Amino acid sequence: MDRAVPATNAYAFPLLVKQLWNAPLTRFADQEIVYRELRRYTYRELRARVGRLADALSKLGVAHGDAVGVMDWDSHRYLESFYAVPMMGVVLLTVNVRLSSEQILYTINHAGPKVLLVNSDFLPLLEEIAPKLETVEHFIWISDDDKALPAQAKCAGEYERLLADASPDFAFADFDENTRATTFYTTGTTGLPKGVYFSHRQLVLHTIATMAALCSPASGQRFHNGDVYMPITPMFHVHAWGMPYIALQLGVKQVYPGRYLPDSLIDLIVREQVTFSHCVPTILQMILSSPKAADVDLSRWKAVIGGSALPVGLAQAARARGIDVFGGYGMSETCPVLALAQVHPNLGEVSEERELAIRCKGGAPIPLVELRTVDADMGDVPEDGKTSGEVVARAPWLTQGYLDNADASEALWEGGYLHTQDIGNFDQGYLKITDRIKDVIKTGGEWVSSVQVEDLISQHPAVAETAVFAIKDERWGERPLALVVARAGQAVGEDEIKAHLSRYAEQGLISRYAVPARVLVVEAIEKTSVGKLNKKLLREKYSA
Repeated sequence: MDRAVPATNAYAFPLLVKQLWNAPLTRFADQEIVYRELRRYTYRELRARVGRLADALSKLGVAHGDAVGVMDWDSHRYLESFYAVPMMGVVLLTVNVRLSSEQILYTINHAGPKVLLVNSDFLPLLEEIAPKLETVEHFIWISDDDKALPAQAKCAGEYERLLADASPDFAFADFDENTRATTFYTTGTTGLPKGVYFSHRQLVLHTIATMAALCSPASGQRFHNGDVYMPITPMFHVHAWGMPYIALQLGVKQVYPGRYLPDSLIDLIVREQVTFSHCVPTILQMILSSPKAADVDLSRWKAVIGGSALPVGLAQAARARGIDVFGGYGMSETCPVLALAQVHPNLGEVSEERELAIRCKGGAPIPLVELRTVDADMGDVPEDGKTSGEVVARAPWLTQGYLDNADASEALWEGGYLHTQDIGNFDQGYLKITDRIKDVIKTGGEWVSSVQVEDLISQHPAVAETAVFAIKDERWGERPLALVVARAGQAVGEDEIKAHLSRYAEQGLISRYAVPARVLVVEAIEKTSVGKLNKKLLREKYSA
């Protein structure tokens, strides 16, 4: 039998970020990129600017193996850095600008960028931390309003001027596909932020698999090449969930909103006819609660909700506006997408109530993802929709560890699976997250899911937002405390919420211990830097 012999000059085709440009530049060169009301240009021009940015960075001494950091709002410039920096073999550090100044300083020094791109909005912050930056040799200023460059010894120039003086024909070489492409930092709600990193191979595989999952439905809950895309997840956080890379592959019009202001987001959705976005529940709530949204047609808009569970009440409000809303599941360490809550045809005809319940789940695993729910001994728990266990995962794009943190990396991958620290259960192939391990409330000899109680409170018609967490109790060990934000123009009280939950307890849907000891009506609920409920802070604040 003849053996196949590869050609000596065959191209091995490493899975590099630069390969994501092959088809789009051929097929969609004239498609639009939009930044607010300030800039509009084509994919062809985007690719030329990617080359110019790489050339400008190279002239500043940036070379393979270095790092470059970005501090900007969601913009076309951020999109350009998503490509130019990794394509050079340089690590892209996406700085979480919503952390404290001390944490931002720590993350920059820990990642060690040679060059830092900084929006002029962050100059006061930079002036505070600049004397303590250990590796930054040059700053590149970014501005939307032609502000004068600050007097800074390390100032290399203004972004647009540097690109204008650079060549679009920078030659991006091949290198090992396992080269680190990106680094960013967790929100640091417990201790210092931890550096999460991903390789070129991981970004490319995540792009392909997530795109396959998003494009697969026959209708609804899908992202296709007829859509108009706008991220409402910060680009500093998990590469805006990797969606900009998918948007390029699909050749869709892309809209970048800058800062997240409700009225401007709504204006962009209307003016640019945006049809696909992704965000955390609090951002969706912010948009729906804006008076400006009251008379806007949102029936063409699709939104994937992640970061935390999609509450049924919020999903009902979105569906009432015609929004094709559905959940997704992942985390910083998973690049991030692991599952999507799309209603599969093999379920047959489902009631509206059942469909809504599915849309609010974490979802079904996307291609190449292995998800399990396990007990303390790593044994699988029954997939009966009731029995919960810790969610562990394997996929080719999961981070291999935390940057320069061996102990945390070993704990993350104990037993050969990535430990999410989430608790959930499977039902008909769909994962439902019932809580974070650290947020489960141990009361009256039972474990109460804070997520389930939040979900039920969210269904009260006067509730806009809620958070449930444990407070210490001498008799029961812990008891739930609920915070509630009322919808605009409505009122709600403690007794009303307790009565609402008691009805579910009487039906046996929740334990009587799940009815909170106290319900506080508040103006706002504290969030993390990426818009999630900050339960660590809430527990500390309300412990008394």
